[in-house]
Amino acid sequence: MKPFIFDARNGIHIIDLSKTVNQLEAACDFLSSTVSKGNKVLFVGTKKQAQQAVKETAKMCGQFYVTERWLGGTLTNFATIKRSIGRLKEIEKMEADGSINQYVKQEQSVIRREAARLVKFFDGIRTMEKQPGAMFVVDIKREHNAVAEARRLNIPVVAIVDTNCDPDLVTYPIAGNDDAIRSVRTILATVGQAIGQAQAEYEAKYARRKTAEESAAQEQAQPVPAQPAAAGAESAVAISPGA
Repeated sequence: MKPFIFDARNGIHIIDLSKTVNQLEAACDFLSSTVSKGNKVLFVGTKKQAQQAVKETAKMCGQFYVTERWLGGTLTNFATIKRSIGRLKEIEKMEADGSINQYVKQEQSVIRREAARLVKFFDGIRTMEKQPGAMFVVDIKREHNAVAEARRLNIPVVAIVDTNCDPDLVTYPIAGNDDAIRSVRTILATVGQAIGQAQAEYEAKYARRKTAEESAAQEQAQPVPAQPAAAGAESAVAISPGA
């Protein structure tokens, strides 16, 4: 982190904010490009002071998030995670159609506790059908397992990198204090705005393309009007000589 540190006073490192701004712009450009291609971003921030900010930002721009403990294999063993998400949806369906009432009260209580646990860990990724196009991390030291899985799968990582972290572990480091909630919220607000705009543009483009495809399909489905027969062509009769 030495290139990103402006000075050190009384054992406290001061980050060079001019470099933070440049890094933030580069990260926003990359994330916007990723989302504009139809990919999603997975936000990861499980430290207590960042959980709410991470969750709000991800929801605001329509992306995935993990704000509770990162479960090993969330990305590298996604098939197992999908089964857990499927179980959550199954329980929610039981609640909706009342079939959970077929169980005795003690069993209902066990099932509901299971659902609460599944919601806690998987609510932010319940609609994730494939691996994300990028990952945004708050505190790579704490989220080292998430960063390791992303690196293993070649998923680009954008992260707020504090002075006690190695910026070489992520694709787009943003030098900043990941312990100060104001710092985290400021960076998240900028990133969320860039992603939200790219997401809106992608959805508008997708809607226009879908409308055009539906119109083309309707035109092809319309019956072609029959062409009028050539005058006298079908009524022509050969007349034998002397008739």
